[in-house]
Amino acid sequence: MVTFDENKILSNGEYIYKQRAEIERIADCVCEKGFENLLFTSSGGSLAMMQPFDYMISAMSGMEVCSQVAGDLLLTGNNRLTEKTLVFMASKSGDTKETVEAARYVKERGAVIVSVLGVEDSPLGELSTYSVVFKNGRPQELVLLLLIGRILYRKGFFDDYMQFADELGNLPAALVSVGKASDLKAREYALKYKDAPYQIWIGSGNLWGPVYSFAMCVLEESLWMRTKSVSSPEFFHGTIELMEKGVCVALAMTEGPTRPLDERVKKFILKYGEQVTVFDTADYQLPGISDRFRWMLSPVVINAVLSRISKNLEEMKAHSLEIRRYYRRVDY
Repeated sequence: MVTFDENKILSNGEYIYKQRAEIERIADCVCEKGFENLLFTSSGGSLAMMQPFDYMISAMSGMEVCSQVAGDLLLTGNNRLTEKTLVFMASKSGDTKETVEAARYVKERGAVIVSVLGVEDSPLGELSTYSVVFKNGRPQELVLLLLIGRILYRKGFFDDYMQFADELGNLPAALVSVGKASDLKAREYALKYKDAPYQIWIGSGNLWGPVYSFAMCVLEESLWMRTKSVSSPEFFHGTIELMEKGVCVALAMTEGPTRPLDERVKKFILKYGEQVTVFDTADYQLPGISDRFRWMLSPVVINAVLSRISKNLEEMKAHSLEIRRYYRRVDY
């Protein structure tokens, strides 16, 4: 397996999980202070990383929640943003321009900011009320699984949270298992489609964020591969007409409530396409994780699979995932 360090994955995950008590303390503090609504705002892949948690809140509670791109927030504002809003932000670098400016905008309005960060001592961290640093401790989603899960628990929407949180200690090892189990299929996909002129990636529900992020931030930004991402329900309202035998199509299937939407897409693309690949999170074992929690972990499972695709593409195309022509290199 190329670029796969099992010990690093385990130690990184352990680093995050050791912060469980602090993460839960933050969740308890914001619940004790009280809030009326929740807002996820950031830029690019960081906002996409949080999308499953917007979905999780909507699926499991009656709390008011929305997501907004930081650039849009700065330009148009948000009439629901008040001092009673709980705002979640994320940035691997901690200094993403639009995200930092949005944090200033939010702070000026008196809202509480909870940030998930890749580095310490960052501009976003300084502007945040609370922050958790994951460093290299992937998956960074583990922070939000604990944080959002604890908030749902405190608000009476997630009675099984304590068992869920205990079992999350097994997540790093489970993701190592997923990485190993998915690598052959990921490598075959990379080999077959590394020179494809165009790809379509499809997903729904809590996998829409990961699919969108993989298409835009990995295939397009990092590997310069022309890609279209579309949600499973919206596939039938436009992109369906591009379906033909010569087009590369990949479907990521969730174990969440929107799985029937993925099943509908699967049936169609297998009927009309020939270059079709289905990556189903249900295909992978998660040792130490109860079945009833699996749907909430579909995003981190699919990301473990997609990581194997990107690492294999990196090797086969001799194109480092760190190369950029424009991003943070020129003025725009």
